[in-house]
Amino acid sequence: MSDSDILQALKDVLDPEMGISIVDLGLVYRADWTADGIVVDMTTTAPTCPFGEAMAQAAKTALRKQFAETRSIRVRLLWDPPWSPERMTEEGRFALGWEPGDPISELKH
Repeated sequence: MSDSDILQALKDVLDPEMGISIVDLGLVYRADWTADGIVVDMTTTAPTCPFGEAMAQAAKTALRKQFAETRSIRVRLLWDPPWSPERMTEEGRFALGWEPGDPISELKH
């Protein structure tokens, strides 16, 4: 298994407000296999997002479903560094209607 397998499993977890994968939104800061199991650090688009805990739980559930034999799965919510649109994948930008070549600064709140 690799870190990319973790990210692939997390692609099924959607931000409930935007309907876009947490991976494509750039909300996943870390997705690692460790000696103990899987560790994921993630964030939300804003610290005040009411869905943070629910998304973290959905991530853990998706990972448990995909990697049932893994001894430990930890998903932590972080807000440092703050999320920004620069973290989004091309797929995430496209899903929000952003065209290649458009300045990312237009996506900032």
